[in-house]
Amino acid sequence: MKISILVFGSNNFITTLPDQIRDASACSIEVINNIDQAVSYIQITPPDIILVQASNNGSLELCCWLKEQTKLSWIYCILLEDRPQLLASKSQYGLEWEFEINAIALRQGADAYIWLVPKDDTDSSLVDLTVNQRLLSAQLTVGLRKAQKYRDLLRKNDFLSTIALSDALTEFSNRRALDWELPRQIQTARNYRTSLSLIILDVDYFKKVNDTYGHLVGDRLLQLLSQRLRHNLRERDIPFRYGGEEFVILLGNTSCEEALVVAHRLNHIVSEHTFVIDNQLSINITVSLGISCLQAEDDASGISLLERADRYLLQAKAAGRNRVMGCESESENIISQPISHLRVVSS
Repeated sequence: MKISILVFGSNNFITTLPDQIRDASACSIEVINNIDQAVSYIQITPPDIILVQASNNGSLELCCWLKEQTKLSWIYCILLEDRPQLLASKSQYGLEWEFEINAIALRQGADAYIWLVPKDDTDSSLVDLTVNQRLLSAQLTVGLRKAQKYRDLLRKNDFLSTIALSDALTEFSNRRALDWELPRQIQTARNYRTSLSLIILDVDYFKKVNDTYGHLVGDRLLQLLSQRLRHNLRERDIPFRYGGEEFVILLGNTSCEEALVVAHRLNHIVSEHTFVIDNQLSINITVSLGISCLQAEDDASGISLLERADRYLLQAKAAGRNRVMGCESESENIISQPISHLRVVSS
């Protein structure tokens, strides 16, 4: 895997680093010497590893900032000590002093602290340079391993999140996902001063399907219904399986009038076309729909918005089913005559 490295330091500084770091086939390198630009870059394009030139202005500040970023804690930060005064004191004060300097650097946020021996330092032996390069290479390996584990964890988390937030039968998002998405949609609508509408849709007399044909047929009917709904929703509409035979659809940037159009269309495409279960069984069903639109007094979590749509759904059922009601209107919007029993078409 190609390593993504951010070098926080001068352009001349990178020339002092081992050759393998500058190998374009193995590493993708970005050099930045301004702390504000570095922070912005890290937030937008997090690198695997950050090499920090200790003598660069803001180096310790960058290490401290990175340590405080919980979501970026996987980035491996290597502080490379190149300050002449400290390098000169290294041999003068001995190991105890060196260990204390190392401890300070690690407490300030660095994952690793390496004393950088300049290539042109005539006082340094070839052995010192070789050890220095090998140590830096080893730390790069550690950083790459940490980044790889983080990516693996992200993939697993994404997979588990998909399972946790999806309904396996219909492949719609589930109620838990709605609990997360609805407040976000409300916040977006209020931030941008746009409209938001919500539809609750319920299959009429669905219990009769299960009682008459069994739950496997009922499950297949819900799958077919979900596919039909998905194919007749707009790209910005978000469907959820709310529970059983009940569905919720979030209509972002959609007024009450537009929501009514969507609801009418869904009612028609369900009631006017047969659902083919298999070669021997086809079933006609209808749905009842309740609509609500976001109001200024609605709570941020969406409870009142949902409850209002649910009340309209109950009114639609009480009025005979197979109809759309809602959007703060007291009038009934009757689509067709209610069907009080299942219509079965046998092949």
